Amino acid sequence: MSKQYNKIPLSFQKQIELLKSRHLIIEDEAKALSCLQEISYYRLSAYFLPYQCAKDVFNNNQTFNQIIKTYSFDRELRLLVFDCIERIEVAIRTQFIYQMALFYNDSHWQDNQTLFITPYYNKIGNLINPYADFQAIISKAKTARTPETFIKHYINTYHKPSNPPSWMCFELLTIGELSHIYRGLKNNADKKRIANFFEVHPTVFTSWLHTLTYVRNICAHHSRLWNRDLAIEPEKLLKPKGNWIAKPYENNKRVFYFLCVLRYLLLRANPSNSMKQKLENLFNKYPTVPIKFLGIPSDGKGNLLDWKIEPLWK
Repeated sequence: MSKQYNKIPLSFQKQIELLKSRHLIIEDEAKALSCLQEISYYRLSAYFLPYQCAKDVFNNNQTFNQIIKTYSFDRELRLLVFDCIERIEVAIRTQFIYQMALFYNDSHWQDNQTLFITPYYNKIGNLINPYADFQAIISKAKTARTPETFIKHYINTYHKPSNPPSWMCFELLTIGELSHIYRGLKNNADKKRIANFFEVHPTVFTSWLHTLTYVRNICAHHSRLWNRDLAIEPEKLLKPKGNWIAKPYENNKRVFYFLCVLRYLLLRANPSNSMKQKLENLFNKYPTVPIKFLGIPSDGKGNLLDWKIEPLWK
């Protein structure tokens, strides 16, 4: 049975008093006030729960400074993840264009409707039509008041075909749209050629693209990544073609599994990447932030397993 929301807005000073009443140690009230004015109580509250022994009661000797450290850790984690996703997205875009254009020997293969699935309505009644959706994106870009420079150049230079070539059109797509178009390819062989570059099965690659989009949006909207259950889980990699992780790490509901997905993809897209070192540096920078909440498993005695010695991360 639902009930009426009856919480009243509190001044920043009252928010500090509320935190103190819940046994949180405020070392510097002026600094705490500044943080609340900048970040907001509600956003910070997402980082409270792991530091509370009971609802609205902080653990003994828990400090406001630790909450801010955790918030800062999460912010830097999102920046690291966002950078990795950008590199992977560019590689996916490249493979998409390269594999399709060369196989079909067609610079404008995206205009061939037969390469896409037959439109259908999903369970909630929405029409799924990747070909039409892609064409709509291209049309919007061509008719924009201030079109992209490369689109404007094509329109002013060529009259046939009416659409730019695939390598131009793909620059218009977000990672979510890339994911949508990949799922919308009709031929499994096309999906396989693209996924083969990353050494994963097309079904797994489809799932990972979906999760990449989801986590990318979390990062872009500055939402919490630390201590999160993923609403869109990446499918487990059961038959890896390269180095992977041991069974204890296979909790694909948690963020560390997704970090492993990023590492696996980056090793194909950018083998000399420094993701491991950056992640290690981040963990070392914030030694008091419990990384177990990312989903790093323990040995059953409270000791975290050493993720750095896993074959994927060596």
